[in-house]
Amino acid sequence: MASDESSAGRRRSYDALLADIEADLRSGKIKLGDRLPGERALAETYGISRASVREAILILGAMGVIRSSVGSGPTSGAIVISDPSAGLSSALRLHVASNRLPVADIVQTRILLETWTAQTAAARLDSEEDLQHAAHLLQAMDDTELDREAFYELDARFHVALSSLAGNAVVATMMESLSGAIVGYVKDAVDAMDSWPEVVSVLRSQHHGIFAAFQAHDGELAARLLREHIEWFHRQASQARAAKAALPE
Repeated sequence: MASDESSAGRRRSYDALLADIEADLRSGKIKLGDRLPGERALAETYGISRASVREAILILGAMGVIRSSVGSGPTSGAIVISDPSAGLSSALRLHVASNRLPVADIVQTRILLETWTAQTAAARLDSEEDLQHAAHLLQAMDDTELDREAFYELDARFHVALSSLAGNAVVATMMESLSGAIVGYVKDAVDAMDSWPEVVSVLRSQHHGIFAAFQAHDGELAARLLREHIEWFHRQASQARAAKAALPE
């Protein structure tokens, strides 16, 4: 019983610290780039154990709120960075791995978000400069010497770059998180594709068509091409994984 009470006390302790840090971020007392006080100082300030402080720092790191590093100097300690997609992506990836979140549902959510962002972005693009980042990624994917993993990483960044053009930070974060959530699934599928040269050729063509629709400010076309592109690749991935699973061990 004493052990349970001690555990509950630690949870209450670090929860209080997390709540106070959240309040300090909201008020502006703590800003991006600031370094949190050291472990001992935090323990004394909040009246909790150093073990509770360490738990809170680990949680904040997993949530993408801070980056911790050992040693001394300007980059050491716990620095406030606020990388929301990191925490979301890690959590989603674990739940996808546990089969609690089906990959097919992740794909449907991506379609929902990407078609909306395509229509929204097409209406608000001001110049070719807005598309420069996506254009560079598109050009990089045209390199025929790219290996599978490098291509997929560029592919994921291309989709996130296009989604960010809608100007909605929450949607852009969710898109990056969703891409990260199924990175293991897609990597396994891509590695299992015997017809990868043909698949990557189709993907390049689809990417160029989507990009051209963005350039033309045609949101309806961009949304339709994105839907077809995502659904097509998901079918290829599902078939490749099924074929691999059917092989005798």
